[in-house]
Amino acid sequence: MIRRPAAAGTFYPSDKKSLIEEIERSFIKGVGIIPEVKKGRGKIKGIVVPHAGYIYSGYIAAYSYNEVAKEFPSKFIIIGPNHTGYGSPVSIMTEGEWETPLGRVKIAKDSKNYFRGIMDRDELAHKYEHSIEVQLPFLQYLNPDFEFTPICLGMQDYETATEIGEIIADAEDAIIIASTDFSHVSFSKFPSKEDIKRDVEDRDRMAIKKILDMDEKGLIELVEEKNITMCGYGGVAAMLHAAKIRGAKKARLLKYATSYDIEPGSYCVGYAAIVVE
Repeated sequence: MIRRPAAAGTFYPSDKKSLIEEIERSFIKGVGIIPEVKKGRGKIKGIVVPHAGYIYSGYIAAYSYNEVAKEFPSKFIIIGPNHTGYGSPVSIMTEGEWETPLGRVKIAKDSKNYFRGIMDRDELAHKYEHSIEVQLPFLQYLNPDFEFTPICLGMQDYETATEIGEIIADAEDAIIIASTDFSHVSFSKFPSKEDIKRDVEDRDRMAIKKILDMDEKGLIELVEEKNITMCGYGGVAAMLHAAKIRGAKKARLLKYATSYDIEPGSYCVGYAAIVVE
């Protein structure tokens, strides 16, 4: 089974040459270099990466992928939120390939080991979802020689997140990627564009602190109590839970910015790059 790209031509370029150029621009604008890739596992247990259009958040994602390039493993687990509402609320794919303009990536053979408990094996949840797909071209650009496990979450409560975290904690040789954007706020609620940016930054600062404290329960409680419109908080919580089981001791904020920094307008979204070691 080949999962065809759903976000090519919208979230990132559909043409291979243009996509490579866009990724390279992201690295240069973000970390200032095209990273040198070194294979092998190191300290990184997980990362937080945005999944908006590359023109808005690609340079933020580049900060996380610059860290991954320093210790590029053979496998990744990518957890993304289910924006479409299609399919199972907790969905894993255990076989097949995903296609992007940079080629095809195989689903890891051991993905079937995580198909238990709350997990459902469901392709529909992944068919039109962008949050996992947009991570693949960055990884393919760095090194096409890897496999991955996609997990798509419609349910993001604490019990679901911790159960998933306990299941994927077995994947000692994989880096877990939590794909999320932070606050999404509309200008219609605020008297000025400066106020919308300030509101997004204030809300995101609270959520990022919970991540840096490695407090997955606190993150979920905060997001739900403060109505923070962070779309992938359950995946971040699952990644944190798994990373701590695997011995992670700290999280580092690499970069934070908003869509307003690129294009001031009537809508503002927060983006962060975080590494968990």
